[in-house]
Amino acid sequence: MANPGDFAYTVKQQADIVRIIGDYIKLKKAGAQNYSGLCPFHGEKTASFSVHATRQFYHCFGCGVSGDVFSFLQKIENITFPEAVRMVAQKLGIPLPKTAYSTPGEAKEARLRGQLLDVHERAVAFFQECLRRPEGARAREYLAGRGLNQEMIARFRIGYAPDSGFLLRDRLKGEFSEEVLRESGLFSWKQEDSSQPSALSRQQNPIDSGAPLEGDRPTSTRDDKSAGASGVRGESLVERPTTNDQRPATTAMYSKFRNRVMFPIASEAGKVIAFTARTLATDEKSGPKYLNSPETAIYSKSRVLFNLDVAKEWVKKFDYAILVEGQMDCISVYAAGFQNVIASSGTAFTELQAKLLGRFSKNVVVNFDPDTAGAKATERTLALLVEEEFQIKVLTLEQGFDPDLYIRRKGKEAYGDALKHSQKYFDYLIERARSQFPVRSAEGKKNAVNYLLPHVQRVPSRIVRDELAHEIAQKLGIDSAVLRQELRHAAGTRSASAIKAPAEAQVTDAEKVLIRALASMRQIQPGEDHLSARDGAEEEFDPARQAQFVLQNEALHRGLATESLAESLLNESRLNAGREYGDVLELPATESDRRLLASILLKEEEELTAQVLEAAVRALRRIHLRRRQEDVQQELKKPGLSQDKERLRELLGELERISHALRDPNLDWDGTSVAARVKSA
Repeated sequence: MANPGDFAYTVKQQADIVRIIGDYIKLKKAGAQNYSGLCPFHGEKTASFSVHATRQFYHCFGCGVSGDVFSFLQKIENITFPEAVRMVAQKLGIPLPKTAYSTPGEAKEARLRGQLLDVHERAVAFFQECLRRPEGARAREYLAGRGLNQEMIARFRIGYAPDSGFLLRDRLKGEFSEEVLRESGLFSWKQEDSSQPSALSRQQNPIDSGAPLEGDRPTSTRDDKSAGASGVRGESLVERPTTNDQRPATTAMYSKFRNRVMFPIASEAGKVIAFTARTLATDEKSGPKYLNSPETAIYSKSRVLFNLDVAKEWVKKFDYAILVEGQMDCISVYAAGFQNVIASSGTAFTELQAKLLGRFSKNVVVNFDPDTAGAKATERTLALLVEEEFQIKVLTLEQGFDPDLYIRRKGKEAYGDALKHSQKYFDYLIERARSQFPVRSAEGKKNAVNYLLPHVQRVPSRIVRDELAHEIAQKLGIDSAVLRQELRHAAGTRSASAIKAPAEAQVTDAEKVLIRALASMRQIQPGEDHLSARDGAEEEFDPARQAQFVLQNEALHRGLATESLAESLLNESRLNAGREYGDVLELPATESDRRLLASILLKEEEELTAQVLEAAVRALRRIHLRRRQEDVQQELKKPGLSQDKERLRELLGELERISHALRDPNLDWDGTSVAARVKSA
């Protein structure tokens, strides 16, 4: 929580929540102070996520989540509050004080993540340096052969991992502990026990691509001061267990990536968190063609899209993304001038990646390799994108061409033309069905329909499913009535778990105005000057003070849907009289009241003026009078009331006064405005 006077509060006062959240989701102007977009915390088709520019908070009318700029970053980045404060401060260029964490475990996790980011930044610089050295000649030749110039190599920070198991480790070991280096995913190590051959004998006969290479300089995992019993420095590579000590001993660490072109993978915020490495060796011991970093405390492959840190602004600008499979395809498409391109980093496209992309645009062109494996990957990806309600097109290049090769052979203009002629996703699937199952026979038609039905079943909209049924029937030459019956059966088993917006209380416009007025007291910043009559100027309109006066003296909020919320705001004003105010969503109230407050503040359709407040007060008085009128009328109907002459006269007199008051268009008790009554109080 950001409290007045602390560092977090200072950062929050300077932060622009619209700009910061706008880095993560596409926001559109939705009012004088409001911006809206698709909620990143639950799947939705219609934008229900709102950000208030002046009050600096967000609220989702779909799932009910609310908060400030720090809580948004905590949720979206999966980080702690202190880390969120640091992130915002760094964006604003505010010098950072020493960070305090709530628990030792939280501090340790945050410290590890920070160190891992530093390790990867140092590794990137090391690999870039190695690419420029003589030993990087083969890597430079490979990159030139792929059509990459120095500008693109520098833009994507591509480097070269030398054919050595220890150079990177030796570069980093003076700055980082062995524990941090192990957690980085950049290194491997071997373990042995007393019953196995020594590390020396294993090093002389490496058995796989993971072992240190001949000529590397191994070192002990212990420092020189803790050498073996002989006391000779460097005598042993491992801590040899005694007869009674059966604990495993670890050999020296060595680099996981060797003789490979290194493609850094960045987080959405632009921090390098992992690598994809392409081998330059051709022998059988070189390992896989592409080797990826393992998952670490800062890297989860299912949550990352390659180049999204740069492409997201272009995706928002053009309102669509180009999705390719690998880094080289992505880099080539980007270099050709299509900057809204991202890649799934050679891994299967995931639901989390679909949700991540959906924060920036719900339009996508999928351009995977046209071979059999690529076609299957395209179908899997389409299925996920369909369920997330994307508008999808599929770009299918000629057989044997991936995006990288197509651009190098035919040029960027040809790729741009192919992009313009991308197919709608179901046209693509229907063509796939026709090519796999000839529809000239009844058996072929049945197989084609069975192939398409699971894809249709994933479409959330029933109307769209019905239109697709008609289209499929036409293109496959099938009786549409029969096909629709099959689709209805398939749709009946569809399990869509849409999040429903919580039912909001029925709140009148007048109540909303009073709540806005009460909440405005928390917008006043310390140090602001407010004119008064004693300054020789007209007193500034103070909606909070006037609303408090009315509710405290007339209790107009009693019995309304907003009664408990109004009471909470009134109590807060009493407790904080003369003090600085914090975030409006930190109001001591129930969760439902805080949600109601957020929804009211995010729907401010008119400026809060003295005239608007006066009109709201009159409307609430009218509501109050009508309720009392109904109560009096009900009491007059009670049997036996005619016997109590005095009570009867009282009720009839009150009813007459209420009726007279309701006929008064101004509804001012004493003919003066609220502002005048507040001033004279």
